[in-house]
Amino acid sequence: MPKGKAPQGKRITLKMAKNAVRVLFNGRRRLELSKMGIAIFPKCILELADVEELDLSRNMLRKIPSTIEKFQNLMWLDLHSNQLEELPPEIGTLQNLTYLNLCNNKLTTKGLPEELTLLKNLRVLNLGLNCLETIPTTLGTLRELIELGLFDNSLTIIPKSVKKLPKIEKMNVKRNPLPEFAKEDEPIDTVKRIESLYLVEKKDLCNSCLQVCQGEKDELHKLEDITLGPSDKPSFPSLTTPNSTARDNQEEWRMK
Repeated sequence: MPKGKAPQGKRITLKMAKNAVRVLFNGRRRLELSKMGIAIFPKCILELADVEELDLSRNMLRKIPSTIEKFQNLMWLDLHSNQLEELPPEIGTLQNLTYLNLCNNKLTTKGLPEELTLLKNLRVLNLGLNCLETIPTTLGTLRELIELGLFDNSLTIIPKSVKKLPKIEKMNVKRNPLPEFAKEDEPIDTVKRIESLYLVEKKDLCNSCLQVCQGEKDELHKLEDITLGPSDKPSFPSLTTPNSTARDNQEEWRMK
């Protein structure tokens, strides 16, 4: 293939397309052309533009032509996992659409036409896994939306008009650099904690470790004097608790 030339993909004939029409349990007819290696929108399927559902997912489509407006009966359109960078304004003429899946493409904010907001009956819109930095505030006019997928984009803000959609039940905004989802700093625990306690004799500690341990022991005694006062607890003067330095070097002092 010459450098810079887009792949031609698999050629779909009208006969192949007719054989790909399925009648669903609800009586709708779905044209299933998923995973067919299609790189260019097949003109022949315009002969089947009266179907209610169209599945062109998992192909190599870079563009949806303006002739998509011929599919006026469409209620369900699946274009996920292609290479689309933009949608044609004519997408807004598909007034019967209730489901539109555009997930896993290369759509940019500029690639979303204003006419998308004309889909007043749309209930499910999936824009996840694209290249969106913002989403139009006008998406807030899609008042029938129940589900909205915005995950895995580059969004830093969700417009209030979208957040307040009256019928929204599920809005997936995961894995976006949204400030409200920034990981909060973990609180600092000022209390020093250890997992294990080792008791050793003073003679088994090096001079530096002994000095540190003695200092910590003195601090502990000061704290006892402040909080507890005189105590009748037994004392073990020949034993001391090593600090973390002694513990980390325990193999060294055990050998001596």
